[in-house]
Amino acid sequence: MSEPLHRRTVLRGAALAGIACVGAAACSTGGSGSGSGSGSVPKAPTQETELGAAADVPVGGAKLYPEEKLVVSQPAKGEFKCFSSVCTHAGAVLNALDKEVATCPLHGSRFDVATGKPVHGPATTPLEEVPVKVEGGKLIAG
Repeated sequence: MSEPLHRRTVLRGAALAGIACVGAAACSTGGSGSGSGSGSVPKAPTQETELGAAADVPVGGAKLYPEEKLVVSQPAKGEFKCFSSVCTHAGAVLNALDKEVATCPLHGSRFDVATGKPVHGPATTPLEEVPVKVEGGKLIAG
C-alpha cells in the first residue's frame, strides 16, 4: 500500500514543475535555432518601407538604417542588396560600417554587406536578406 500524499509534498512538486516551465521558456531561442541565445530577434519589415535616396548608398559600400534595422549595399552601380542589420549571433543591431563590412557591437561579428555572410565570428549564420527596389530614385525595402 502506498502512503497518502501530504499537502506540503504536493505543493513542493507543483512549485518545482512551475520553475522548470519558466526556465525552459527563458532558455528558448524563440525561432528556428539559427541564432545562438538570441531570444526574440526582430524580423525584417513585412511591409514596404521607404529608406531614402538610392544615391545615399555608395557604389562598393553600404549604408546602415538603424531605425529600420536594415543595411543596404550597392556592390555594383545600380545593384542594391538589403539585409536585416540584426546580428544572427545574439540579436544586437550592427552599428559600424567599414566599406563592405558591417560590425556587431556585442561580440564583434562582422558581415559582408554584399552577401550578408559572416566574415568573422562568433556569428555563423548569414543576415536575413530583405527585398529592395528603387522607385523614383528612392530605396524601398520589404
